[in-house]
Amino acid sequence: MIPEHAPFDTNQRAALTALLPTLSPEQRAWLSGFLAASPAGAVVTSAAGGKSLTVLYGTESGNSEGLADKTAKAAKKKGFKVAMKNLADISVEDLKKFENVALIVSTWGDGEPPEAVEGFYKAFMNGAPELKGLKFSICALGDTSYDKFCQTGKDFDDRFESLGAERLVPRQDCDVDFDDAHAAWEKSLFDALGSADAGGAATLAAPVFAPAVEYGRKNPFPAEVLDNVLLNGTGSAKETIHLELDLDGSGLAYEAGDALAVVPVNAEDVVAALLKAAGFTGDEVVTLKGEEPCSLKEAFTYKLDITGLSRAVIKKYQALAKSEELEKLLADDAKDDFKVWTWGREIIDLLENYPVEGLEAQQLVDIMRKLPPRLYSIASSPKAHPGEVHLTVAAVRYHGHGKERKGVASTYIADKAKSGEKVQVYVHSNKNFRLPEDDAKPVIMVGPGTGIAPFRAFIEERGERQAKGDTWLFFGDQRYTFDFLYQLELQDHLKNGALTKLDVAFSRDQPEKVYVQDKMREQGAEIYKWLELGGYFYVCGDAERMAKDVHAALISIVAEHGKMSEDEAVAYVDGLKKDKRYQRDVY
Repeated sequence: MIPEHAPFDTNQRAALTALLPTLSPEQRAWLSGFLAASPAGAVVTSAAGGKSLTVLYGTESGNSEGLADKTAKAAKKKGFKVAMKNLADISVEDLKKFENVALIVSTWGDGEPPEAVEGFYKAFMNGAPELKGLKFSICALGDTSYDKFCQTGKDFDDRFESLGAERLVPRQDCDVDFDDAHAAWEKSLFDALGSADAGGAATLAAPVFAPAVEYGRKNPFPAEVLDNVLLNGTGSAKETIHLELDLDGSGLAYEAGDALAVVPVNAEDVVAALLKAAGFTGDEVVTLKGEEPCSLKEAFTYKLDITGLSRAVIKKYQALAKSEELEKLLADDAKDDFKVWTWGREIIDLLENYPVEGLEAQQLVDIMRKLPPRLYSIASSPKAHPGEVHLTVAAVRYHGHGKERKGVASTYIADKAKSGEKVQVYVHSNKNFRLPEDDAKPVIMVGPGTGIAPFRAFIEERGERQAKGDTWLFFGDQRYTFDFLYQLELQDHLKNGALTKLDVAFSRDQPEKVYVQDKMREQGAEIYKWLELGGYFYVCGDAERMAKDVHAALISIVAEHGKMSEDEAVAYVDGLKKDKRYQRDVY
C-alpha cells in the first residue's frame, strides 16, 4: 500500500498499489534504475540531419546482437543518426541506401554464417550491387578452437571491398572472450568516423543507466545447486545430469528457449597433471591480461582453458618448441592431418610430446586463452519453476591416446555441482529460438538426447499458458530402458494435454538402428498437415549429423506429401525459416 503522505493523488496511489506487487525483482530493479537515471541520465541524440551509422548484425546465439546494441547506443550518445538492423531482415539492395556501416557478425559451425542470415549471405556473395561511396567496418565473432576462425566476417570483409566499399578501420576478429576486442574496434570505428556533425537541436532519448541488479556476463551470479540427478538408468552407456539452480536474489530472468551460461572450474586432477607435465609446482606467479598477478595453480584452475588444443594454441607453442613435426602439421596443405592429430588430444600432449627446455610459467599461460563459459539450453519454464533454472547436461568422458579425458564444464557439473554448492551463471538470451506468440499454432519439436532440454521448457510453458495449439515431440536416444529422459514427466504431459503427440526412437533396442528422422518420415503426412496449418518446426541437438539428417528428412517429407520437386521443397523449407517457423538450437 502506498502511504497517503506520498506525493501522489488518489488515482496514482491506487495504480501503484495494484502494480507494485505484480513486478518481478528484475522489473523492480529496472524501474528503480530508470527513475534514478532520469532526467540526468537521458541520452542526447542528434536531430535528423546528423551523420548516419547503420549497425548491422548477424547472430546465431545472440552475442552479435548484444554487441550491436552496445555500438548503436554508443553512437547515439555521440550524436549519430543510428539505425540497427538484422541482416536477416534486409536485402542486399538495401545496402545502397546506407552511408556508414558497422557490421558485427558471428561464424557458426565449420566457417558458416548464422543460420538466420544464410539467405542474405548467399545473395551478397553472388549478386550484390556495387557499393562505391559506402564506408564499412566489421567486427567478426568466432572461436579459435575452430579452423575457420571468424570465416564469415572475413568473407563479408573481402566482399564489401570487392564491391567498391571503403573500409573505415581494419576488421576485428574476436575469440569467445570478445568484450575487450569489441571495445577496441568500437573506439577505432568512432575515431575514424570523426564528429557526428549533428548540426540541429539535441533531443532527449531514452535514459541509459546502470540497473540496480548487475549480474550478467561480466559478473556471473553464484547460484546455489538445489538438485543434481542422474537421469540414465543403471546399465546405460550415457551419463546425463538434470541440474536445478536457485536464482533467488539474482535479478536474472529468462524465457523458454534461452540458454544459461555456466562458468566452469578445471578439475583438480587435470590441473595437477598439467603442472607435473610442465615441471611446475603451481606456486609460480603469472599475470593474465587485465588482471592482478596470481599463482599458476589458480590461473590453471579458474581462469584458463588448459585443455583446448586449437591451431592458434599450437602456433604459439611452436614458436617456443620449434618442432619440425608441428611445423608440418600447421602447414596449409596438412589440414586433414592436423584434424586427425588433434582429435582427442589436449595441451598436456604438446608438453609431453614436444617439451620446451627452460619453459617458463608465464610463457605457458601466454599460449592459452581464457576459460570460456559454456552455454546450455535451459530445460525449464520460468512459469512452471519460478526462481529456478534447470539444465540437462551430458557428461563427456572418453579415452584418447592413452589418457582418460573429460569435458571441462560437463564433468564439473556432474562431479562438483552438488546440492548446496554454488555455480557461477548468467542468462544468455536466444531470440532466434522462441515459441509462437499465438498459442493456437501447432508446434513440432525434434530433440534427441540432451536436445530435449529446451523442449521440456517449451512443453511446460505451453502447459502453463494453457495453449490451445497441438504440441508434438520427437525424442530419441540409445535404449528405452535406460535412456528415456524425463519419461514420467512426458507421460504426465500427455495426460494433462500439454503434450499432444510423442514419437520416440531408441537406436540400439533392435538390430536395425532407428533415429528421430526415421520416425519423422513415418509420420510425414501428419507433419506436412501441421505445417500447412501454420505449424512451427523446432530442432535441438547435434549440428554435425542429427540436425543435417533431420533437415534432409523435412525436405523429403515436404516434397513427397506436398507433391513438390526437390527445388520447390527446399524453397518451402527456406520459407519456413524466413517466417521464423523453422528454428534450430544446434551445437
